[in-house]
Amino acid sequence: MEIKVKSQSLLKGIGPGAVLVLGHFEGDGLSAEGVQVDKACDGIIRKTLDANLFSGKFLTHTLLQTNHASLPHILLLGLGPAREITPNKIRQALGIAATTIRETGLSRFFIAPHAVRLATRISISDIVQAMVEGVLLALYQFNLYKTDRKETKEIKEVCLIVPPKDKTAGVERAVLQGEQIANAVNMARDLCTLPANVLTPTRLVEEANRLADAHPAIRVSVLERAEAQQLGMGAFVGVAQGSNEPPKFIVIDYQGARGKPVALVGKSVTFDTGGISIKPSENMEQMKYDMSGGAAVLGAMKVAAQMQLPLHIVGILPATDNMPSGHAIHPGDIVTTLSGKTVEVINTDAEGRLCLADAITYALRYKPHTIIDLATLTGACTVALGHQAMALFSNDPKLEGEIQKASEATGERVWPLPLWDEYFDQIKSDVADLKNTGGRPAGSITAALFLKQFAKDVAWAHLDIAGVAWNSGKPQPYNPKGSTGAGVRLLVRYLMNLVKP
Repeated sequence: MEIKVKSQSLLKGIGPGAVLVLGHFEGDGLSAEGVQVDKACDGIIRKTLDANLFSGKFLTHTLLQTNHASLPHILLLGLGPAREITPNKIRQALGIAATTIRETGLSRFFIAPHAVRLATRISISDIVQAMVEGVLLALYQFNLYKTDRKETKEIKEVCLIVPPKDKTAGVERAVLQGEQIANAVNMARDLCTLPANVLTPTRLVEEANRLADAHPAIRVSVLERAEAQQLGMGAFVGVAQGSNEPPKFIVIDYQGARGKPVALVGKSVTFDTGGISIKPSENMEQMKYDMSGGAAVLGAMKVAAQMQLPLHIVGILPATDNMPSGHAIHPGDIVTTLSGKTVEVINTDAEGRLCLADAITYALRYKPHTIIDLATLTGACTVALGHQAMALFSNDPKLEGEIQKASEATGERVWPLPLWDEYFDQIKSDVADLKNTGGRPAGSITAALFLKQFAKDVAWAHLDIAGVAWNSGKPQPYNPKGSTGAGVRLLVRYLMNLVKP
């Protein structure tokens, strides 16, 4: 699909087979653009509004057919009250517009971003970027394994119409950034949707190497099973020992600047059966997305390299399957982590925190100023927050605030939960330093508190994305069913804010 920026009249050059999308704020009169188009189309918009067939309520939409040769189709798009509009609402609205138009079989549409800007305080660049992201994210489809694609409908062109004074490098840059970020999210979605017989730890290495091949500032190194074992990664190797797939401890070093790095750690369990503590069979096929944290790190680092952000970033992906076998780790086993701390394995389905413990300890070798880990870590997070927000845990109030700021800008919601010392008793072991689960009460908190023990005094944040990484319900405005690519946009905005707060 091609996204263009043009300076032209709304009444010119749209033509047959295309749709003009007109955003309308609930309770407001027609915009100047709406008046212009309505007059050219014999008052069809005014008649629709007067008949109460369209109000502008958020995400409502009405497709009108006109007698105007250059404007055969108009999609009225509800943006809700102007005082409540945000970039994320714009992203959602454009997602609805794009999927609605695709379903009609039409392949091109036009929209004027500045019409939205005039009614809000949002910059034209932020509006344009949100529009581009909303379109590309909403139109995502995974058809790799469908042999009959004849009926696949696609949008081929989106054109943003701006006044000559707005057609600046800033608008073009906003389009590019929107494309880069959305494409990285969709890359992460692809990786999470690939079946586990394809997306193995070895395949994740190949994906990391593709980044390095495309960007000279990226270097990739991989620790094999024997090397990880020799280093003392007893927790990571313990999880991996039940699988025939060779584990890969992947380190991606982006050197866009010198100095202490940001370390991004992503849980990369390419399939999670639960191990000996095996999961129920219902929905187990979805456990291919248990590497969503690693996919988010890959996506964020791809965008950082494309934008040439002047930062040092280290991405760490401890990649393995978690399988039951004659070699698998047992409940009751004790492993020694890279940090030297010992862990009693109570439940082999609490494997993500074991992998992350060694990954966080390994990250300390780079003397990072910040560590952020992302993981589909606990079902308890979904119980607590549903599918609307990531759980946020941090040992540093400043870092917590920075992540919340990025959350507000991207619409990837986070909600902070406590790490009080009183919870620590739940993960004390009678026979080791720690145990890998503290039982059902406060399950997300005790998992995060477990990880906190390995970050030492470095500013650290943990994002539990278990509830938001996979959409198993009805399609959302810009999240179709399946993998959401959760965390990519949040990480990118956090990194961008480090450069320009």
